[in-house]
Amino acid sequence: MTLSIVRDSVAPLLRRLFHMFWRFSRPLTVGVRALVLDGDGRVFLVEHSYVGGWHLPGGGVEQGETLAGALARELREEGNIELSESPVLHAIYFNPHTSPRDHVALYVVRSFRQASPPRPNSEIIAHGFFYIKDLPADTSRATRERIAEVLSGGSTSEIW
Repeated sequence: MTLSIVRDSVAPLLRRLFHMFWRFSRPLTVGVRALVLDGDGRVFLVEHSYVGGWHLPGGGVEQGETLAGALARELREEGNIELSESPVLHAIYFNPHTSPRDHVALYVVRSFRQASPPRPNSEIIAHGFFYIKDLPADTSRATRERIAEVLSGGSTSEIW
């Protein structure tokens, strides 16, 4: 069985189980994502083992953790990216696709250091910097919309 078949069949069940647990343990879930732009105007994306498509790096904010702290941790874990300056908060979105309690804070990161590319692991199976006009075909809808919102300077949706 290929990884994508396992991921596509197991991921929805795992998400439901996690959200059932979170419903009782957390009244609200909060996540962070980063739109990391390099000096060439490319955006950093990751491909997870547990959900299809390419996404902005990020993840859940743990209890006792700040949004900025969670973002720094997720960027280290998923991209071997160390922030050089404080990231800029772009917007906070309601994410009803994940849960009726989920919110995502999107930060824009333009100043960072990546000493070496991250190694693929059990969570992040691929990663890379991509020119906006050359995003992978299976880049998620939400990722494409967030990139367009940030780069166009136009209106920002309230929904992830």
